[in-house]
Amino acid sequence: MQAEAIVFKNPKHLQLQSLDLRAPGAGEIEVDIEFSGISTGTERLLWDGTMPVFPGMGYPLVPGYESVGRIVRAGGNTSMKVGSRVFVPGAQCFEGVRNLFGGSASRLVVQEDRVAQVEDHLGAKAVLLALAATAQHALAHQTPPDLIIGHGVMGRLLARLTVAAGHAAPTVWELNPARQSGAEGYSVCSPDDDTRRDYRAIYDVSGDSGILDKAIARQAPGGEVVLAGFYKQSLSFAFAPAFMRETRIRIAAQWNPEDLVVTVALAHSGKLSLDGLITHVEVPAKAEAAYRTAFGDADCLKMILDWKHNA
Repeated sequence: MQAEAIVFKNPKHLQLQSLDLRAPGAGEIEVDIEFSGISTGTERLLWDGTMPVFPGMGYPLVPGYESVGRIVRAGGNTSMKVGSRVFVPGAQCFEGVRNLFGGSASRLVVQEDRVAQVEDHLGAKAVLLALAATAQHALAHQTPPDLIIGHGVMGRLLARLTVAAGHAAPTVWELNPARQSGAEGYSVCSPDDDTRRDYRAIYDVSGDSGILDKAIARQAPGGEVVLAGFYKQSLSFAFAPAFMRETRIRIAAQWNPEDLVVTVALAHSGKLSLDGLITHVEVPAKAEAAYRTAFGDADCLKMILDWKHNA
């Protein structure tokens, strides 16, 4: 049994390749993938070869951890029904390549307890659940943001989750005028147009390694900066301003299963909207152009690959 998969042979060199796919064993399901997302954070670093030392890193690799599809076969000791739509956060099912993170393929075999069943009405938007769960992880049981830096998909989801939880609407900074539109229940501006300097919780999702000094300058005493992006360069900050404010710095990492459960429930109920975030769709046969657009076109918020209509 084989599946078509995106394979990064080397940095900036990919192929759509047929790979051997093992049959599902006990506790595993086989999923026919409908859509997969391209991450402009993690996958960008894998694509351009700038990913820091990371467990499992190396080429050739199958990227991707934002896939949605339908169960077509199940091994023993499984409970989900064939035909159910599920979100798949990557897989480890291919031989001869590194599965990092292994989700960008036409078919996957994965442990049932790793996936989340999703309602049909979410459709392709279910690929966004990984980013939404990451935003939820940054928020969970913490001081909600009153300032978010970055209005890409992650920043929008973070702002929407903040509002959905009943907190005051945050301010969002965005330098690119093309990305300043699309706010739902909160305001977006350039930092140059914002004079406020008493933010209690500043969440950065820009990935800008020089962000700390800019954020600390806008903090209230005892405020917190949350690093919720992914930074390929070392971060540093001027000590004196941070000292005077008694700044706290927190790092928010990858989501956990509880975050995904919460996020799926919010998306199913409609309290969390996933609308308006997927802006580009391409077939896997044109994957190289899709990746270049995802990483280089400011008008592209989210690129997804349509495996159902691959040609």
